[in-house]
Amino acid sequence: MSRARAYLDYNATAPVRPEVADAVARALMLPGNPSSIHAEGRAARAALEAARAEVAALVHARPEQVVFTSGGTEAANAALSGALRRRGTTAPTRLLYSATEHPCVAAGHRFPEAAAEEVPVKADGVVDLAILEARLAALAGETVLLSVHAANNETGAVQPLSDIVGLSRKHDRILVHSDGVQAAGKIPLDMAGLGIDALTLSGHKFGAPKGVGALVLADGVTLERAFLRGGGQERRQRCGTECLPAIVGMGEAARIARESLAREAARLSTLRNRIEAGVRALAPDAVVFAADAARLPNTLSFSVPGLDAPAALIALDLAGVAVSSGSACSSGKVARSATLAAMGVDPDLAGGALRVSLGWNSVDEEVACFLDAFERALQPLYRRRGQAA
Repeated sequence: MSRARAYLDYNATAPVRPEVADAVARALMLPGNPSSIHAEGRAARAALEAARAEVAALVHARPEQVVFTSGGTEAANAALSGALRRRGTTAPTRLLYSATEHPCVAAGHRFPEAAAEEVPVKADGVVDLAILEARLAALAGETVLLSVHAANNETGAVQPLSDIVGLSRKHDRILVHSDGVQAAGKIPLDMAGLGIDALTLSGHKFGAPKGVGALVLADGVTLERAFLRGGGQERRQRCGTECLPAIVGMGEAARIARESLAREAARLSTLRNRIEAGVRALAPDAVVFAADAARLPNTLSFSVPGLDAPAALIALDLAGVAVSSGSACSSGKVARSATLAAMGVDPDLAGGALRVSLGWNSVDEEVACFLDAFERALQPLYRRRGQAA
């Protein structure tokens, strides 16, 4: 049966997997509070801890390192509140973050403006390691919190976290946080192997319900002040009765993502490459952003000179195709993408940026549907060019 619409906006949110919806429905019927000691409470606690173990396994952490939150934004805000500590170190006095971070980092931290500094990226969207190394050396003696996302939500550019952590470890007092929201479930994330101090996740990016995420803390790392204070849940790091159905859903989605990671990465990169080739065939002057960097296998961000992204989005939507012009958190705002600006992309070119992002339910038919709709969306641009000529 032909699909009515092509949903190609997984970096904004992934549809809930059917298996996850079933797990959520079962969790909704558990009457107990996970903090209660009676049988019903123990059953709820068992479901909670099983989900914690699955989320931990997705990023090669231990269950006791996972603190559940309401999503990636809360987790990042907590990590960058100034309360993050490694045993034996003082509070961080300065924040360094990459120039292409999500707003939950760039605008969500609690450091004074004078103590927060962007680290530039190169034209491919990857952090400039030479500049980062120089800044870390200049701040020797200070306790610094460094935040670099694992992958960019708009372009899909993957950051060299191993190199970044390696630079930080040349100094004694650097804490490293990574926003892993877009990377988790799409590419391998080994928190322990990388040596990251804090990692933030969001379930709805890999097939869990919206409204659940996690802050994963390395051994010896803690929040000196709980972001939410109360009854002591989540190891006193994030108090409040846990949203068990959403957490169970995140655990089930994490399990499926982990078990299918390599297979799905290969499948999605094939679909993404077909779309990219089709875009280049239809618009030979198209510019693919972060094309020279390692990218998420599911993400394509591009622009065609002269294309108006809002008009193209409307045309695609009317043709039954859902894509984005960048971060869903910024949709509706007539503003230049901060990510593309940091990459030095010309404002006129950035104004036509479109993002196609694929996921677990993407199929060949949607590739053809997008390319057909995109060809039609290009027609007004071609007509204007013909009139100008």
